[in-house]
Amino acid sequence: MPCCGMARSGQGPDSADLQQAALAHLARYATTRAGLLGVLLRRIARWARAAKGEPEAIAATAATARATARAIVGRLAESGLVNDAAFAEARARRLARSGSSRRSITAHLLRHGVGGTDLAAALPDDPAAELTAALALARKRHIGPFRASGPPEADARRRELAALARAGYPAAIARRALAMPRAEAETRLLGGRQGTD
Repeated sequence: MPCCGMARSGQGPDSADLQQAALAHLARYATTRAGLLGVLLRRIARWARAAKGEPEAIAATAATARATARAIVGRLAESGLVNDAAFAEARARRLARSGSSRRSITAHLLRHGVGGTDLAAALPDDPAAELTAALALARKRHIGPFRASGPPEADARRRELAALARAGYPAAIARRALAMPRAEAETRLLGGRQGTD
């Protein structure tokens, strides 16, 4: 019975099935080695749950398919179709532009299986970039330099600091972002750098 993109009745997913599933996923989504392997392993698990036959035979077929899936992901990574470093760099850049903190981006990339040197390369320790990301979040939330009214009262300022802290920003970065004049904040968000960091 066809299940999860697997074509043949009674047989488990073979190398061709798994290769096709991997390429179809890559055609639609950017992913990491761990992410692609997870997709393939979930397909194999769905097949195993739906398969009819001797449990031992199903388990053996699923184990073979899992090993095949790992080999396919390895080959795709060697060919460059799966590139954890490129994924990490692009995702970190996008998340920072949308206002995510370095801490939040790190957690996101770790969930996607990015670690070690790929993670370190995608997230250099750059206080200026962290400040720009904090400003992006402030603009989204209409706080700090982007609030509609004048300077906030003490309670409102504490709430604004708390919002940036919950998003993972260090207190010094959050305070600096919230105190920045609007014109300077807008210039920084447009890519300019005013003053020194």
